[in-house]
Amino acid sequence: MSAPSPLERAPEALGTGELWLKREDRHELGVFKWRGALPALEEYRSRGAGAVVTASTGNHGAASAWAAERLGMRAVVFVPDGASRTKVERLRSLGAELHEVGADLDASKELAREHADEHGLPFFEDGAEPAQFGGYAAIGAELVEELGRPPARVVAPIGNGALLIGLARGLAAAGAGGVAVGVVASAAPVMALSVAAATPVDCDRSDTFADGMAVRVAIPLAVDELVELRVPIVEVSERAIARAVGAFDRAGIRVEGSAAAPLAALELLDPVDGPTVLIVTGRNIDDELHRRASEEPESFPG
Repeated sequence: MSAPSPLERAPEALGTGELWLKREDRHELGVFKWRGALPALEEYRSRGAGAVVTASTGNHGAASAWAAERLGMRAVVFVPDGASRTKVERLRSLGAELHEVGADLDASKELAREHADEHGLPFFEDGAEPAQFGGYAAIGAELVEELGRPPARVVAPIGNGALLIGLARGLAAAGAGGVAVGVVASAAPVMALSVAAATPVDCDRSDTFADGMAVRVAIPLAVDELVELRVPIVEVSERAIARAVGAFDRAGIRVEGSAAAPLAALELLDPVDGPTVLIVTGRNIDDELHRRASEEPESFPG
């Protein structure tokens, strides 16, 4: 199998032991999200849709626009006010119809849903479309084949939960069940709280600089799936994420906050005997934010 993202041994600067990186950041979009967007839009097109409406902090929207262009469709993307300029410019370059509105992702999502209803278009909610899970399951199957044996642990960030659900399924199908671990930002803990409660809970904050994890409202389907899969979840601080961004930078790898979170989580996890794989989800981070995280991690809340 020729995997679309490589599995690489981690540079020594990132840690000791048998540490590996699944480099989803190597895709042309700089993020793993295309794996879920493409099958989801194919499903919408099979139902007769010529366009979709979605909401995103940037990466999911870019993947939706990328997939739409390949399928002859149109993508209408809502992003929050103050979204990453790097990601907004990528959206524009991909031809998305862009709406910058809403205080955070979940506020943008409500406005996007209203727009979809008003114009009679399907609303593609990231994390609520089952077709995404299959796309992300491929990551688990690939890394087992690339590694040549089951890993002892695979660590991935959690935004809406779809990546972790698909990853856990793919690992299980490849004979490596029970090794996935999820990571949330302490500043955006809704998925950890909801999985612990086995039901979506109210949360009033999603103020992490790791915008791929900045979720305030849990998706019920994702919560149900993660509860059933029994995937453990750990929380990491903004400062720990920033330090991990800096560690990646010193190793010559540019990552955004959500991609650094799995590395930040390692110090909270017990050692395992065998390979640990970190899912490096994306590289799309604004220059000044990357500089601050790399050079001034203590400026972030601990």
